Amino acid sequence: MSVERIPPKRREGLLFEKSVAGKRGCDVPLWDGPEPEALSPSYLRGEIPGFPELSEREVVRHFTRLSKLNYANDEGLYPLGSCTMKYNPKVNEKIARLEGFGEAHPLLPPEAAQGCLQVMADLERYLCEITGMDAFTLQPAAGAQGEFTGIKMVRAYHESRGNPRQVVLIPDSAHGTNPASAHLCGYRVEQIASDERGCVHLGFLKERMRDDVAVLMLTNPNTLGVFEPEIGEICRVLHQGGGLVYLDGANLNAFVGVARPGDMGVDVMHSNLHKTFSTPHGGGGPGSGPVGVKDTLARFLPVPRVIRDEKGWRLSADFPESIGKVHSFFGNFGMHARAVAYILANGAQGLREIAESAVLNANYLRKRLEGVYHLPYTSPSLHEVIFSDKYLEKHGVKTLDVAKRLMDYGFHPPTIYFPLIVKGALMIEPTESEGIEDLDAFVDAMLRIAEEAAEDPEVVRSAPHTTPVGRLDEAAAARRPVLRWNTDPEKSRPD
Repeated sequence: MSVERIPPKRREGLLFEKSVAGKRGCDVPLWDGPEPEALSPSYLRGEIPGFPELSEREVVRHFTRLSKLNYANDEGLYPLGSCTMKYNPKVNEKIARLEGFGEAHPLLPPEAAQGCLQVMADLERYLCEITGMDAFTLQPAAGAQGEFTGIKMVRAYHESRGNPRQVVLIPDSAHGTNPASAHLCGYRVEQIASDERGCVHLGFLKERMRDDVAVLMLTNPNTLGVFEPEIGEICRVLHQGGGLVYLDGANLNAFVGVARPGDMGVDVMHSNLHKTFSTPHGGGGPGSGPVGVKDTLARFLPVPRVIRDEKGWRLSADFPESIGKVHSFFGNFGMHARAVAYILANGAQGLREIAESAVLNANYLRKRLEGVYHLPYTSPSLHEVIFSDKYLEKHGVKTLDVAKRLMDYGFHPPTIYFPLIVKGALMIEPTESEGIEDLDAFVDAMLRIAEEAAEDPEVVRSAPHTTPVGRLDEAAAARRPVLRWNTDPEKSRPD
């Protein structure tokens, strides 16, 4: 096979490099009117040394070219595992920008915000029905803040019983924010090992479950894309020991409309609206991480809460055992509007089809790539599949090389080197929004890279070749970032 070496794209230089003395974006005529009153020198800006001088055409084209270098979900498959980076319908963006939503001020009196308050109340009700929880708060602005909120309520619950306890148990395949949230709430974290299936080792859990354990933080399906088959027994073990079960709902997209965490025995959970219910993700944010609880924890929910009385909807802080506020006003309302629109558009059957299609897509990729890429765990996959670079090591090719080479074929790389319990992990989540053509194109690229690794490994190890900038020293960039441009040409460029 002849390995294709794709020519690189043109490098887009910095504005400082393009600068030519004397160029201007516009010329303003000299003022010929009356002399202005004297201004204090402190109000006048002097010349900025080294400030780039360019024409309007150069500036516009520079930023237009830069915008085309950004990869987005609107452009193609975004297979980041554990993140659910799916395509979201544009109609929900339009709905969130309706005048009554987009221009509503958070300090409006209740009588002028009845529609917004009803949207929030409806979303809480829908999320309760979808997850099997008894009450929700919409305040948290993201999943990590949802975790913090949930564990704060766990602590308040145990304190109300006379002992906050000391330990939070977290599986070794958990999201990195889980231990951080537990520490912020004053807990000590202990790790629970996975078994050979990639699931919580029930024997270790039973052995560790003592009266100092406040809660188990569980991701289900876990970060290996595997559903915990003994979730009922896990919850029973915690509850018998006086502990609670927290569900990290980042992967709810895998079983939305199919199963409900509240029915499994979960006491508290968060759901990332930006991963399951059609709100922007990442740079397009902000996100939203509502937290649901069973009745035993409802009295600790953040305030204010949406309630209804004889005058209509209003916000109330009259909950004396609440943990207080966790976000200004009532969270990111635009995300709530998008989520309500998405849930209503899909309905119960549509939400179920989302999960079924996400699982189908992930297993299609698994079947086509299995045998070419190493599958470290053979447990059935749900929404994502984890491969490793074990079969490529003999060619001197690693996971990072595969990710970089995928960029040459026009694909955003999947999540790499996570979860940490898989050496050289490649974590792929196609989501339900991808069609067979895009899945096949991604598989073809992955298979071609595996062939390249065997026949000409250097072309993979030196990738990417088509991007304006080639392989970067990412460790050096993180440790020694260049934050300011130096006008001295000899010192202006990083190594």
